[in-house]
Amino acid sequence: MPMIAVDTRFGRLGIEETGGAITRLVWDGRNEGEASALLREAAAQMAAYDQARLERFDLPYRVAGSDFQRQVCDLMYAIPLGETVTYGDIAKQVGRPAQPVGQACGANPIPVIIPCHRVLGANGLGGFSGDGGVETKVALLRHEGAAGLLI
Repeated sequence: MPMIAVDTRFGRLGIEETGGAITRLVWDGRNEGEASALLREAAAQMAAYDQARLERFDLPYRVAGSDFQRQVCDLMYAIPLGETVTYGDIAKQVGRPAQPVGQACGANPIPVIIPCHRVLGANGLGGFSGDGGVETKVALLRHEGAAGLLI
């Protein structure tokens, strides 16, 4: 699959495309294959996000997995920059317990673009599956101006 790499303050992020949609983001990514117009746009948006010039990614994406996984990812994608919700908030929206919501967040294949870092536990940060774990989650939230919500 074609991938484009973008150097950010959070590391080198590789964005992958499959069939006209963003399907994966990985830390320590590299350029693979020829970058399509969509990958070039994704790279431009990621650079703008890194420079605090982008409030919302506007990219077509596709999440493999269950309908539940896609539903949780769609709800995360809609969380505005600088805001957070809890696993319980999403659980209420989907009519499921918070634990499977947390598992779906952890299985998010497109972190940062689908902002799973904006989902917190009821009594703390919760986890983060990206490189650097919770420290990266905190860095992303601070970058977005949500640091006051962590205190």
